Amino acid sequence: MSTAKYKRIVLKLSGEALSGDKGYGIDPKFIKSIAKQIKEVHKLGVEIAIVVGGGNLWRGKIGSEVGMDRANADYMGMLATVMNSLALQDGLENLDIPTRVQTSIEMRQVAEPYIRRRAIRHLEKKRVVIFAGGTGNPYFSTDTTAALRAAETEADVILMGKNNVDGVYNDDPQINSNAMKYEELSYLDLLNEGLGVMDSTASSLCMDNNIALIVFSILDKDNIRRVVTGENIGTIIRRKDYHE
Repeated sequence: MSTAKYKRIVLKLSGEALSGDKGYGIDPKFIKSIAKQIKEVHKLGVEIAIVVGGGNLWRGKIGSEVGMDRANADYMGMLATVMNSLALQDGLENLDIPTRVQTSIEMRQVAEPYIRRRAIRHLEKKRVVIFAGGTGNPYFSTDTTAALRAAETEADVILMGKNNVDGVYNDDPQINSNAMKYEELSYLDLLNEGLGVMDSTASSLCMDNNIALIVFSILDKDNIRRVVTGENIGTIIRRKDYHE
């Protein structure tokens, strides 16, 4: 049986990853597929935290572009991440994986409030923890949430699962067939070249706290396990002065 390279991970999933081929809403079949992948990693003894976006249900940026107050639009997006988190929790618990949802916006009838020490204790007990509600503040993305929670829980790595690309390219591979895929980058490269993997706030937070990021495709049903066991797939991003 394969052994895990990482003890504690933060898995970052876009909201679109939960919509499957539909591109919107929540696809129960795709939730089940992702839950099965997470179960395989859970069997390896890895401590798993998850951050899910909300773009399959609502995008705060779109709301602000049509005249909504930006803060209100972002709060709506945070509530969308809670819905996605509850759906993913249900999928995991149907596979007998103990799971807790913690929200940065308090809603005790729905989920636990985010408390750092409690989250770490859940992880130590091998419960999957899903961080919902973003950072609890408007103007911050769920990428920043993933970076922040990874730093707070002292995670070894952030795994960013994509449903439309298998790594980081110098151009859009769906438009440009000659786009070149990077195997490794630094956070300074991301910021200087504007590659758009994650926003600058999240990139800076990862760089400052020396947290590695691996971008890979979530569509291959074995990729999460492959990344966790150290296979060289996707693109790894880390601080320029980092040495293994």
